[in-house]
Amino acid sequence: MTVLDVYNLQKEKVSEVELKEDVFSVPIKKHVLHQVVVAQLAGRRSGTAAVKNRAAVKASGAKLWRQKGTGRARVGSSSSPTRKGGGVAFGPSPRTYDQKVPKKVKKAALRMALSDKVLCDQLFVIDDFALPEIKTKRFVEVIDQFDVRKALIVTRGKSENLEKSSKNVQKVKVMRYEGLNVYDILKYDNLFLERVAIEKIEEALGA
Repeated sequence: MTVLDVYNLQKEKVSEVELKEDVFSVPIKKHVLHQVVVAQLAGRRSGTAAVKNRAAVKASGAKLWRQKGTGRARVGSSSSPTRKGGGVAFGPSPRTYDQKVPKKVKKAALRMALSDKVLCDQLFVIDDFALPEIKTKRFVEVIDQFDVRKALIVTRGKSENLEKSSKNVQKVKVMRYEGLNVYDILKYDNLFLERVAIEKIEEALGA
């Protein structure tokens, strides 16, 4: 059984929480994490790069000059890729970069990423991350209490004061538990979880 301390915003221990073994203490397989991260980043690509090929270029379809008798090379339409203003040959066209990953693999990768944070002592459980006001200075003071510089903060629900206070702080990201993903967990050195968010995460990822 994995037991972690629960802190308040002054980094004072207020209680303890037991984490489910099947979510926060599973074997870590790097190839599974790699597969999910690559798929996640590929899905973010817009795939909108495009050029006009010879069919899309606005040009006359008439033959520029007769085939024989001019002493010049034979030529077809003015939209040919070899002519100025013609279409582009073998250029990019809109496409999707999405890679399909089974839901079971995605869930397994999330459990592994969370387990890695626990194993490396980079997971902090916060009793409540609600700030009394929108103030960046106050938020920075809280982060400094835990001596971290690059952190992902996961909350149970919307926290406007926290979200706006952290907006201009570099290398810090705040998200709700529904958006938790493998890439962000691994990208940020430390992970902060609200205690109530842990229940929802365990409910979603539990066996």
